[in-house]
Amino acid sequence: MDGLDLSGRTAVVTGGAGGIGRAICADLAALGARVVIADIDLPAAEAVAKDLGGTALRVDLTDTGDIDRFLAEVGETDILVHNAGVSIVEPFVDSDPAAWDLMWKINLRAPMQLTRGLLPGMTARGRGRLVFISSDGARAGSGGEGAYAATKAGLFGLAKTLAREAARGGVTSNVVCPGPTDTPMVRAVSDQHPGLLDKLAKQIPLRRIGRPDDIAGIVAFLCTDRAGYITGQTLSVSGGITMQ
Repeated sequence: MDGLDLSGRTAVVTGGAGGIGRAICADLAALGARVVIADIDLPAAEAVAKDLGGTALRVDLTDTGDIDRFLAEVGETDILVHNAGVSIVEPFVDSDPAAWDLMWKINLRAPMQLTRGLLPGMTARGRGRLVFISSDGARAGSGGEGAYAATKAGLFGLAKTLAREAARGGVTSNVVCPGPTDTPMVRAVSDQHPGLLDKLAKQIPLRRIGRPDDIAGIVAFLCTDRAGYITGQTLSVSGGITMQ
């Protein structure tokens, strides 16, 4: 099918060594992109790169100086997928402002800094794709995730603004919101709350928790030429638990 080939394009995926990140990297590589797996866990990123024939680069998204170093190292980029994120689950009134700062830095500030560094090159070349991985918890609210939802919700405003500002440079900007998805981060939360995943699955119309591949497919599509007329949109991949 025409318009799905990403050969000759470079894609940067933050958090690329994680569950959803690895699946996104695999789909982009399968379409021909040269994938840069950006992660704080360099050995894990190198393992993904070895499997996919990509490049692993370490970046600490809490450190603005390290992000600048990464930007200088990565060079020209056609596709930027902001997948990295961190969630700390606790009632908001009990939450620690230090945790707010951590989530703000990784979930929102880092995407802003990375996009500011790489977007000018995209518009200069007349093409580019920005994809922000947010959360259905940011769209609908989620108990115990007030600060997380707030930082992830900030991506909506950023992505839509960039969709307007970068459109004439041939760059699209969209948000993908996973619902409950079987990832190491979600497993870590469920280990603290036994039965949580089963309880969530019963609330989902499709009666199962999402898989990383479910998210990766729509992200990869948004990066292709076939999705060139889609911008400023927020898409949920949630098995129907949220409907807009």
